[in-house]
Amino acid sequence: MSDVFTISVPSKAEYVNVVRLTTSAVASRMGFNIEEIEDIKVAVAEACTNAIKYGKYSCNEKDLENFNIKYCVEYDKMIVEIQDNGKGFCTEDIEEPDLTSPKEGGLGIFIIRSLMDEVDIISAPEKGTIIKMIKYLGDDI
Repeated sequence: MSDVFTISVPSKAEYVNVVRLTTSAVASRMGFNIEEIEDIKVAVAEACTNAIKYGKYSCNEKDLENFNIKYCVEYDKMIVEIQDNGKGFCTEDIEEPDLTSPKEGGLGIFIIRSLMDEVDIISAPEKGTIIKMIKYLGDDI
């Protein structure tokens, strides 16, 4: 059995820290160690930043007001989903960054994938985006 809750967050950068604190509290309650909690917070903050940045391109002005975060707490894992209502994109267009000649921006998905155990991106043009992240409690997967 799992505990599930969703929060709706204003699409403003100043609220990312509220999400980080919520994420930290949930992860701490589950028993993740400090390093794991920091990894989860960074990944969630990156996904929120993407939702704020790219979710603003929605055709519906009301959709621009908030993005949603869904937490699913299970006995052995934490699942966090960040959903925006933006224009979406073709996930096949995500490229691995060139770390030998880094440029500003474009590392968010790479960072999320490197910090979380599983990442799934569900997006389609004009449908918005969901970034689903899973972190397992205990041994690394």
